[in-house]
Amino acid sequence: MVKNHMMVVGGYGQVGQMICRDLGELYPGKVIAAGRSYDRAEQFCLTTEGKVKPYQINIKEAVDPEIWKDIKLVVMCLDQIDPAFARTCFNNGVHYVDISADDSFLSQLEHLHEEAVAGQATAVLSIGLAPGLTNLLAAHAKHLMDQTDVIDISIMLGLGDQHGKAAIEWTVDNLGTDFTVMQAGSKVVVSSFTDGKITEFGSALGHRKSYRFNFADQHALSRTLGVPLVSTRLCFDSASVTGLLAWLRVGGVFRLLKLQRIRHAVIQLFGKLRFGKEMFAVKIDAWGKKGQDDVLIECLVQGIKEATITAKVAATVADRVYRSVLPHGVYHIDQLFEWENLLPSLPPEVMIDIRINDYS
Repeated sequence: MVKNHMMVVGGYGQVGQMICRDLGELYPGKVIAAGRSYDRAEQFCLTTEGKVKPYQINIKEAVDPEIWKDIKLVVMCLDQIDPAFARTCFNNGVHYVDISADDSFLSQLEHLHEEAVAGQATAVLSIGLAPGLTNLLAAHAKHLMDQTDVIDISIMLGLGDQHGKAAIEWTVDNLGTDFTVMQAGSKVVVSSFTDGKITEFGSALGHRKSYRFNFADQHALSRTLGVPLVSTRLCFDSASVTGLLAWLRVGGVFRLLKLQRIRHAVIQLFGKLRFGKEMFAVKIDAWGKKGQDDVLIECLVQGIKEATITAKVAATVADRVYRSVLPHGVYHIDQLFEWENLLPSLPPEVMIDIRINDYS
């Protein structure tokens, strides 16, 4: 039997639904929305006119081996801490695309590279806005130079946007964390919402102060690009909210997030905030040399509905993995794709500006 179906695990979630709809238009009847609740999967699939089918699966439990006879590709939309499910995919020759933003998990998947090769499976990680588009833009900036010394990634998220529950939980859980980054070959511990930096987000948005945050792109890019210094910072469209969070970090208030009751309340608060804009912006500032000249590469992307962009990137990558012969193994998006590969899939309202500046 020829494998010709793709399974979106978490396919009835906010981002999963959009991925299923995009893939369902390309491959009607061959897309499966899977999750622990068959009822929720079925309810969603009824809105797709049969283009997407429901399936019940719990990735923390043993999976019926019969399912792998027809599955060519899995798109993972759930957060995980154990790579056992991905290993099962590889052992069954199933390609794998993961939208996770947790580098501790993604680095575990990297260690399964040889197992994926042995199973003739291709896995693509760092899929979405950040990581995802940020990785591709950083790689694009590096390719425009002969030598890259520093890459700064700044991300602005709109508080008026509708973010998924998992994304909000991940953001809240990382507000008060310390994490390790590579600087000139050495590991350095830094803290979220410290070390603020002024970023120019274009004439429409102006200057904003962003702060270090534990996005996975900075970790993966230090491994895939070999740039001595890569950092990612976060701010919100409301400068007052960003400033308040930085102040709370200094005051040690984020330590209270370890208490489940307070963590739950903060997650609910973020989920209800709707006084900002429904937008996002990503800025890459890369310093290095082109020939004998010192140059700064600036890459700016602005758009609306961050979750939609994540779904578009994931669906585009999944389509490419499904229909193309790519190298087997575990890769981040910038190792198999280029920025131009994703351009046709982005909504027309996304604005892109790439500049090369000589500052010698």
